[in-house]
Amino acid sequence: MKRELHNNIQAIYVMGFLLGFVVVVPIYVPLLQGYGLSMSEVLQTQALFALTIALFEVPSGYIADIWGRRNAILAGAGLNSLGFFSLLWADSFVDFLVYEAILGVGFSLISGADLALLYDTEVYLKEQGLDGGAGAGKSLSRLISVETAASGAAGVVASVLLIWSLDAVVLVQAITGFAPFFIGLSLVEVPRVTSVAGESDHAGNARRILAMLVFGKPVVLWTALAIAVFGLFAAYTFWIYQKYWEVQGIDLAYFGYLWAGLAIATSLAARYCAGLELAIGTQRLLVLIVVLPIVGMLGMAFGPGWIGVLFGLAVQVSRGLSMTLFYEALNRRVPGEFRATVNSLVSLAVRSMFIVTGPLLGMALDSQGTQTTLLALVVIFAPLMVLVLIPLVLRIRREQAELNANPAGSTA
Repeated sequence: MKRELHNNIQAIYVMGFLLGFVVVVPIYVPLLQGYGLSMSEVLQTQALFALTIALFEVPSGYIADIWGRRNAILAGAGLNSLGFFSLLWADSFVDFLVYEAILGVGFSLISGADLALLYDTEVYLKEQGLDGGAGAGKSLSRLISVETAASGAAGVVASVLLIWSLDAVVLVQAITGFAPFFIGLSLVEVPRVTSVAGESDHAGNARRILAMLVFGKPVVLWTALAIAVFGLFAAYTFWIYQKYWEVQGIDLAYFGYLWAGLAIATSLAARYCAGLELAIGTQRLLVLIVVLPIVGMLGMAFGPGWIGVLFGLAVQVSRGLSMTLFYEALNRRVPGEFRATVNSLVSLAVRSMFIVTGPLLGMALDSQGTQTTLLALVVIFAPLMVLVLIPLVLRIRREQAELNANPAGSTA
């Protein structure tokens, strides 16, 4: 069992890399525009992706908690394989909607389950006195780092494939999309308590989860809200980049390399987040997480050509830091039997907001241009980020004070 569980850690890292290695993403906007889609239609496909995940996110996380993380991951990876394979004949708005719907179900099954299985594996090995990986918190940061590094590698490969054609990128994606499923076959479940209330008491489990989020530890609720706000901001910038590069006069051949640079910045930030937190403290790190994206967006709005493009790195550094810090804090405070469900609920919040606002972002880009859209995002998100982080800092201080007053207590 020890060897199999230790292999879990490596397998999830490899799966994370393969799931992040999506070579069509760095050129997705020009790919769809090549088939006659507008930016509004491009973001409508993403809104459908978000809607599909919103419908399946929490049920899939709950399924993973009750019937097994491995089964959920395998089902999701299998659907992703079919979705990527469908790109071979996709050439219309409807075809890309179908593609996004399939991926939405697939990724909703994986989302949360992979994080929960990795975290549970590390915790179980530690509880049993067995050698594990880097520890639960560091493993989460490494998984995020691996996934973003894979996105960077995909960017480089996409640029190389563009030497031949966009069709070459699609073909490679259709083939490599099957790899995560085969890696997932090597995963094993971690021995754990599924639910104190029992697997059949779904209403009772739902009440427990709601009570924990709303009336339980305040840090959990405000951390979840922070993930939602910063996650929505990241989703917007994710789909602005390629249109922005086009407006800045950057040749399509460089898109993959630029995507790789952004992914590397995110990966390095995630990888060294824990060390930076130790060096400057949690509160200063939170300030940095707010300042970086605002500076980045302003630089993109006013910077000419490549200067504006480089400011995008600040946004991605903040993304890597925030994902690692917030998700580690959340998972550390959530009981293991509902960890996948809570991760899915947080993701659901982001997806739900993007369903409504994603197409509006596309309309703004089409009608108002990138500069106005970027400035509007700064005006909207700067106060939102501050509004969620100030209560979070206050509640972290209160929690720490309670722990200092009662050293026998636990935050987990």
